Amino acid sequence: MENQATIIVSELFQKHRNVEVVLYPDVLAWKEIEKSSKRSSGTSEPGQSHTVKVCEIVAVHKTEDETDAQTRKHPKRIKQHSQQYPHAFTVSYVRRTRQHLWRCSDVTFHCADQQICEQWIQVTNEQLSLLTNRPKNLLVYINPYGGKRRGKRIYEQKVAPVFRRAGIFTDVIVTERANHARDHLKTEANLDDYDGVVCVGGDGMFSEILHGLVTRIQTDHDVDQNQPDAELVPCSLRIGIIPAGSTDCICFATVGTNDPVTSALHIVVGDSQPMDVCSVHHNGVFLKYSVSLLGYGFYGDVLTDSERNRWLGPARYDLSGFKTFLSHNHYSGTVSFLPADDNVGNPRDKLQCRSGCRICQHKHSSKDEHNEVSEEKEKPAEDSDRDWNVIHGKFIAINSANMSCACPRSPKGLSPSAHLADGSTDLILVRKCSRLDFFRHLLRHTNNDDQFDHWFVEVHRVRKFRFQPWHHELIPLEDPSERPENPDLNPASSLQETYDNSTAESSWNCDGEILHHTAIQVSVQCQLIRLFARGIEEQQDAEVAV
Repeated sequence: MENQATIIVSELFQKHRNVEVVLYPDVLAWKEIEKSSKRSSGTSEPGQSHTVKVCEIVAVHKTEDETDAQTRKHPKRIKQHSQQYPHAFTVSYVRRTRQHLWRCSDVTFHCADQQICEQWIQVTNEQLSLLTNRPKNLLVYINPYGGKRRGKRIYEQKVAPVFRRAGIFTDVIVTERANHARDHLKTEANLDDYDGVVCVGGDGMFSEILHGLVTRIQTDHDVDQNQPDAELVPCSLRIGIIPAGSTDCICFATVGTNDPVTSALHIVVGDSQPMDVCSVHHNGVFLKYSVSLLGYGFYGDVLTDSERNRWLGPARYDLSGFKTFLSHNHYSGTVSFLPADDNVGNPRDKLQCRSGCRICQHKHSSKDEHNEVSEEKEKPAEDSDRDWNVIHGKFIAINSANMSCACPRSPKGLSPSAHLADGSTDLILVRKCSRLDFFRHLLRHTNNDDQFDHWFVEVHRVRKFRFQPWHHELIPLEDPSERPENPDLNPASSLQETYDNSTAESSWNCDGEILHHTAIQVSVQCQLIRLFARGIEEQQDAEVAV
């Protein structure tokens, strides 16, 4: 701070002591003046200093009627100082607590001169106005039915007061049916009026916002979403997530906690976290977008069974998970994938995605991506196929994790080292194995052990992948599920012209929604959207460990 120019400095009064308050371009700092500390009650150390980043100041306003409340606590002392310092202003700022929680705290400074008080309010607000990344107008969608039906109450009691304090204007829409938010964004919403879109609900509500916003942007730019290789236009509007659902996986993986106030404060300070989105197609027809989990086999079966028991609420996932585990089904098919570039690491490198992630900061320019697509189209089919790896087998689960998929029950997630914005997804293949082996694999999702360290599990970081169930295509002469895959294998080299009618078919779980097709093609759209988040802060990991 010594190298920063001082904007304003004053000797003020705060909590029964004299302090020197200094505003720099990036930091607000105050420090107890030593001669005053000798007369203090000893509750704080002499010369103790405090700092708040300007970018984490929520608001500054004139303090009203605080003196009466303080006088009741310390009548003589406060009365004396209130006569000496009759004017005051309050700074609301972000305070970090444990487990990545944020809270809005206040510090009030008193001064003798009204002009100085007003000058501090004006100058500090001028600094805040320079933070152009902060939203001023938000479009808010509330799902009143999701989770435990607490969405509207959570917004009104915990989130709206934070927005009001920060001076953010909101248009609030309480959804009345499924896909209400999606349809409104696609056709009716005037996006030019807003700086961001906020969803109050769970992962299903976020999916509605995602599909509505991305589809609207592509429509406005004449982009055909049915083309698997289409270069999608990134969304300029950021999306905020206020967790209020049965599962809030996306919020947990991008903020580190499922707390409405924390998420509201990330929105207020204007955080921006880019995020990859997977586009899912079937035979040249667009199906869905996915940002967290695409799961076939185990997770698809869990979702399918849980849909029959929606009356149970969130408990249906536990029941369906147990039933699916006991069923221990496996499914045959062919997985083809295009490996990601080497500079994005690998799923077992133990490099977790955190705020300011180096890997996520690397992104191909849109021009490079366009040239790459053009070059692929110009290549002969056999040359492009040579870059793809092909795996035949019987699988208990095929999972694509676009992020760690961490949640309170699985703090590390399905793929602990998956990244939010590196242009890739982690493809996890769980081959046919015993029920006990599969249980050991699932158990490792709840602890720090490597869940990929099993003979029947393999994981690949990929840019694209395809899946074809065997009963829809030619099947291998021999069962290769127990042997290592040859990456140079030509998928047509060991196939016979028959159909595997005995092989049952699972469903794809796409971010909590069932896909109606099993043969799919998936492409990662690098940094297609941005959230009001900053990723999980590494510093707080250290604080929790203390």
